[in-house]
Amino acid sequence: TTSYPSYDDAHGWNVTAYPDGTLTDKSGRDYPFLFWEGEISINPDLSYGFCVAGEDTAEFLEQSLKQLGLTDAEADTFIMYWLPQMEGNKYNVISFQTSAYENAVSHYFAPEPDTVIIVNMLWYPSNMPVSIEPQDLTGINPSERKGFTVVEWGGEKYRKVF
Repeated sequence: TTSYPSYDDAHGWNVTAYPDGTLTDKSGRDYPFLFWEGEISINPDLSYGFCVAGEDTAEFLEQSLKQLGLTDAEADTFIMYWLPQMEGNKYNVISFQTSAYENAVSHYFAPEPDTVIIVNMLWYPSNMPVSIEPQDLTGINPSERKGFTVVEWGGEKYRKVF
């Protein structure tokens, strides 16, 4: 529904990625990241995750995103995007749905990356604590970055009525 820089449906984004993470388009304009927002349909598994007090959400995300392989700068951007929607809730039920997300979308990179790190968070607010099986975050992403690395993060506020 939205992309920046503009996404070309026929050719995708055409940027050069540099070792420092800078992305440069054909006109020479630099971007720290590519942004897209859209409608996708995933089949989530909400049998595992975390119930986090709203006031503890920033600290929870800092720890979880580090475990999922994001750098501090990547985690900061993620947290700045999501925290305003989450910290005022009494509780947030959070589940990382990377596998379900990967099953719903496709990616094409040229050249193919050496390492791919994807973080996809599904969450919803709750007025009371929710009992949920804790999610094991180990093994969702590679434990270290090697060579050309692509990082994608995103998520969705789950809108199902409980």
